[in-house]
Formats: sequence, C-alpha cells, structure tokens
Amino acid sequence: MRASGILMPISSIPSDYGIGCFDKYAYEFVDNLSKAKQKYWQILPLGPTGYGDSPYQSFSTYAGNPYYISLSDLIEEGILTEEECSAIDFGDNDSYVDYEKIFNGRFKILRKAYERSNISSDVEFKNFKEKNEYWLSDYSLYMAVKDSFDGQEWIKWPEDIRLRENSAIEKYRNELHSDIEFYEFMQYKFWTQWYKLKGYANEKGVEIVGDIPIYVAFDSADTWANPSLFQLDKDNKPIAVAGCPPDGFSATGQLWGNPLYNWEYHKSTNYEWWVKRIEYCYFAYDVVRIDHFRGFDEYYSIPYGAETAVNGHWEKGPSMDLFNTISSRLGEKEIIAEDLGYLTDSVRQLVKDSGYPGMKVFEFAFDSRDSSGANDYLPHNYDSNCVVYTGTHDNETLMGWLKSIQPEERDMLVKYINTTHTEDKDIVLDCIYTVMSSVAKMCIIPIQDWLALDNSARINTPSTLGDNWKWRLNKNQFTAELVEKIAEVTAIYGR
Repeated sequence: MRASGILMPISSIPSDYGIGCFDKYAYEFVDNLSKAKQKYWQILPLGPTGYGDSPYQSFSTYAGNPYYISLSDLIEEGILTEEECSAIDFGDNDSYVDYEKIFNGRFKILRKAYERSNISSDVEFKNFKEKNEYWLSDYSLYMAVKDSFDGQEWIKWPEDIRLRENSAIEKYRNELHSDIEFYEFMQYKFWTQWYKLKGYANEKGVEIVGDIPIYVAFDSADTWANPSLFQLDKDNKPIAVAGCPPDGFSATGQLWGNPLYNWEYHKSTNYEWWVKRIEYCYFAYDVVRIDHFRGFDEYYSIPYGAETAVNGHWEKGPSMDLFNTISSRLGEKEIIAEDLGYLTDSVRQLVKDSGYPGMKVFEFAFDSRDSSGANDYLPHNYDSNCVVYTGTHDNETLMGWLKSIQPEERDMLVKYINTTHTEDKDIVLDCIYTVMSSVAKMCIIPIQDWLALDNSARINTPSTLGDNWKWRLNKNQFTAELVEKIAEVTAIYGR
C-alpha cells in the first residue's frame, strides 16, 4: 500500500517551554498530519541526551528524554503551577532550542513536581516499575550515581561502583534513594504521556516511525550494566570503538566512539538483548528504522584511544542470523533498513535477504560526476520496496541543497523533474511531487521541505557540534493552507 508521512523530531514541536514535548501542540501536530492525509510521523530517537545533545548518543536505549515531559500536564495534575513554569528561563527564541537553559531549568521544575507527587504510593507507578524493572532499575541508579559525581562518565567512577560490586550497588541504592526514585518518576511520566500521544495518533490513522541507533553510547546505563555485551577489557574499558573509514567527505573518517558489540556473546545468548530491545521498540513505535544497517553485515573497528578513524579495519557482523532470530521470536515486524553510504555487495544482499525496505534520498541522486542515469537514488531506478526521502535529518533542507549544488547539478535536476520553474521555492515543490509520484511504497518528507525553509532550519550537520538538533517549528507555520496542499498532493499520487 502506498503511503506518505512527515519527518519531524519531538524537540521541534512548538511549545511554551523552550522545547517540543507531549503537550497540546503535539496533539495539534497529529491533527494536522491526519487532515493532510499522512499515514506516518517519523521521529528521531526518544532517549535522554547528554553532551552534544544528540539523540543518537543517549544515556539509555530504553529511557525517554525528560525534556519531552509535558509541564502543562503536570500543572493540570496540580503538582506544578503555571507561575512556577513561566518563571523559568527556557530560552527566548521560538525557532531554536537553548539546550543549556533547558538543562538548567527542566530538571529543577521536574524535581519540584516529583517532591509534591507522593509518587511512592501510586499503584500505577508501582506497576510501571515492576513491568520495566529489567532496564529501569539500572538506568535510574546509573543516573543518580552519575549526578552524585557531577556528571562524570562511569569509567571515571570509583572502582567499586564502576565494576558494579554488590556492596557498592547496595550502598548507593540506600544513599541515593530519593534521587533514584526521581529518575523513575520522570520515566513514568514520560512513558505515560508518550503512550497517550501515540494512542491518539493511531486513532487518527497516523503511525509512528521510530528510530534506533545501531550502537549505544559508551557513557550509558546499557554499557555500564551489561559489559559482557560489548568488546571491553577486564577493567571494562573498550578494546575497540565504532566509526566510519576515511572517504570523500572526511580524510580521517568518523570516530564515533561507541563500544562495539561482542557478537559471539550475543549469539551464545540467542541474541536475547537484541530481541528484548526490538520488542520494546514495538511498544513505543509502529515502524522502526534501524540506523547504520550495514554494521550488521560488517562493522568498522577502531582501536580504543585512536585520535582518528584512519587505522580501523572491518570485522564481520551477525548478518541474517540476528534477524532470523528476531523474526522467529517476535514475528514479522515493520523495519526500515538505513542502508545509506558506501554499500558492498554483501550489504545489498543482507538488505535483500531481510526483506526490509531500504532508503532512497533524493538529494543524493544528482552527482555531476555521473550522468549515466544509473544512480540508485534517481526515482526511475527504485523498486517499490523502499522508503524515499527528499532528505533526512542529516541532510541539508531541499532549499539549502538547491542553493549549494553545482550549476551543472542544478541543470541535471531541472531536466530530470522536467520543470519550467526558476524560483527555488517552486522547484522544491516540484522535487516533492517527483518523490511522491515514485513507486516507493513509503515517502517521507521533512516538514522543513514542505515549508521550503533554508539551511537555518537544518536539524543536523554530521561531524559538527554546537548548532545541531535545535530547530523548532513555529506555532503559525503549519497552516491550514499547507495542510490542504499536502492533502491534495497526497491524493494526486495515491498515497
């Protein structure tokens, strides 16, 4: 079945308190998606973020980001007041998130709500804790201990708690009881609010496309609590870390720094951790996009301590053994394989064997070095089992891209989409028409492209720090006129 959707992170939803969250504006966004005849809302990972504010480097693969908890809901519950929330400086720019101010203000107000909540006696809270014990216990302890050491990553903690000695675990659980419960409280509020919003979206005919990174962060509860899952030494320090080799975009490659999986150990457990992780995703989302899918075929291993990715090498991943196990345990699930970048024959075969749709990015289709028409990203080369994007969160906006490409590439584009338009805004819309008309079974358009915004609205520029993950939609931008336009285009192309 042909369908389409819109890509927009939760953080980009308009709000009264500095960052998008699960409040009335999120519900209004869902209403607009439904009126625009969109079946999908694709978001970015929901996990709590740390240094760099990237949702792809989270303190937990299971936990939700406390920034997204609706303060308005807590006001309605009577555990916060409007005056208290309004008194906090969350930033004064409706178009961008000020993460420093969010960090300094959000936890203070949430702590106040926790202290008034009498949460310990809440039966639903107790049920939530029991149901999620397998990750919540480690995560909440991890965060409380981390706070007690001024945010230091766990590898710098005292040896007894770093290596999770039983006496140390018991000691910190007793000493930090209220701090631990505060983190449990935030997770309870996050997931209660998220499931309510997701349920509302599903009732409106909108499915959520979630996004999970292939790797977890080294500075995370996952790595600290489960060292045997990763390539760590006897002191739980990494032996090797993840990244990408040098290429045309980076002469020294990309050094991500995530711990690599000990795939032999995972296989010996019948991939129990991965099965549990994927199973959990389908409580949170309807469809799951797995980032860096090629890492399951082969992964790039860089010696720990290296300053660049130059001296890495390729290692073999679990390939179909993992996905056969997942499907045998969980049944067939809707998964999108993020298969972008340099693809070997074995990666292509893995995507084909899995049956999962891969990704096509329209912006990658017009390379002046190749005018043969054989580029995989040109729409006439798609088969139906793929998901097409004008661009992803890592790309320029279409408008920004149009301004940055070479004149000969622009000429290729104009000829390909067969347009007589000369204004960039009109050409952006022509590009959207082109991908919507393709045979791809799913078409996802970033909201910035529907709005024809330039690169000031870009979500992320890979390998940079400081200006990423900040863009926000203004309250008056998703207009009734735009909703009607999207619905019209969707109907024309049978999506």
